[in-house]
Amino acid sequence: MIKDGLTKVSSGINSFLMIGQSNMAGRGHFDEVEPINNKLCHMLRMGRWQAMSEPINPDRVILNPSWHSGISLGASFADDFAKHTGAPVGMIPCADGGTSMDQWMPGQVLYDHAVMMTKLAMRSSSFAGILWHQGEADCSEERRAVYKEKFIAMITAMRRDLGDENIPVIIGELGTNISEKYNLGDGPAKMNIIFREIAKELPMCAVASSEGFTLNSDGLHFDSKSLRVFGSRYFEAYLSLFK
Repeated sequence: MIKDGLTKVSSGINSFLMIGQSNMAGRGHFDEVEPINNKLCHMLRMGRWQAMSEPINPDRVILNPSWHSGISLGASFADDFAKHTGAPVGMIPCADGGTSMDQWMPGQVLYDHAVMMTKLAMRSSSFAGILWHQGEADCSEERRAVYKEKFIAMITAMRRDLGDENIPVIIGELGTNISEKYNLGDGPAKMNIIFREIAKELPMCAVASSEGFTLNSDGLHFDSKSLRVFGSRYFEAYLSLFK
């Protein structure tokens, strides 16, 4: 069933690291989409692979009615991967809402935690890629000016620390319809341009579009239906690296 030159797909679990901030962790409401039930999909819990369920990435309270750990793009990405390849897939949840690029640099706790969890997952899986969604915290002109340099340095270090300089990286665009109350202006749109520049400079890197997505009532986080589509777009971007 393996298509499109995915020659590195393992017959065992193929694992993907989820890092970034809240839209990667997932803030989608559970009652807005059908659950994904695919026996080939797993998530890392307590160092072991468990059957995938949501929230995959519980970085915040789970049952808060408006701002909670919930539906993420990881589930539909995993489902698409499994359906396309016929191979098991596992998600490594390490995203943390509200975090900045500086908090993900080498030597910082979030970076070290992501590397540690991925190395743990690699004991029982084949590491297949990094999924990144972050940037709302870095939309100011000052932070945008150094974002590309920092991101490339971070990914280069992470690839080295994980023993694969060509591990695929997928970046997701920010929403450009975020509520004005967050005072981000045109920062998200300008960040999306930076992501495209990064993908041109960084080997084995692609960008997933957020075009047409809708938000939760908080005016910041993608809603569940959009996150389901986003996961599929992440997988399409992943496939594009092997064509």
